[in-house]
Amino acid sequence: MRTPYSPLLLEHFQQPRNVGTLERGAAQTGTAVVGALEQGQLLQWQLHVAGDAIIDAVRFKAYGCPATIACASLLSEWVQGQSLEQAASLDANRLVAALALPPLKLHCALLAQDALRAAIDDYRRQQAVLA
Repeated sequence: MRTPYSPLLLEHFQQPRNVGTLERGAAQTGTAVVGALEQGQLLQWQLHVAGDAIIDAVRFKAYGCPATIACASLLSEWVQGQSLEQAASLDANRLVAALALPPLKLHCALLAQDALRAAIDDYRRQQAVLA
């Protein structure tokens, strides 16, 4: 039996936003890699923070099912223009609701949430070292 996906999920899977990479190791860029190929999901997430502590660019690369790619794509749109605190407060439940994820795909939203938070943590660690 096929898992029914919502139109928004299919749109973000078929035309994902913000796919690519930012300059790794740049002072204003936080990078995270979460998941594992052995488990069928891997997500690289990068964000660039402008001088006013606002996320002004996000890029991701994903290996996984349509729900994984859609969650990363939608979340990448949501966080642009947000402060780090606002972005960190976004949780998987909001993705689940927006994309009408089936219960078996909840882990896809959690992976995107983990990637975002890990990239924010990476950015903050870099800033602490530079301070």
